[in-house]
Amino acid sequence: MAAARYVVGMATRSFRPSRRRRSPVPDVDALVREATEAARARAQGYRERSLALHGWICAKCAREFDASNLHLLTVHHKDGNNRNNPANGSNWENLCVDCHEDEHSRGLLGDYLRGDDD
Repeated sequence: MAAARYVVGMATRSFRPSRRRRSPVPDVDALVREATEAARARAQGYRERSLALHGWICAKCAREFDASNLHLLTVHHKDGNNRNNPANGSNWENLCVDCHEDEHSRGLLGDYLRGDDD
């Protein structure tokens, strides 16, 4: 006599793909657009606060800016984390584009001169 293969009353599982309706596919372009706008608003917010706190002057070379060239004044995050934006501005310094580039390339130059250019 053959043994029963399945227990009576126990449900079996099918490994066929489900035919259930899937949720609608999100509009990726809309998600990207929304994320970009949010990032721009977040960046504009801390930039405006930094300009108000620290003034329209480069912290490194002391170059002064006015409304016509203010776009050349950037906000540098001292700890390198652009999401660390304390209300008191302790992680920011306003740098002109030249000084900002110099600040970020110093480590690269040092590595190169030491021969650590992996």
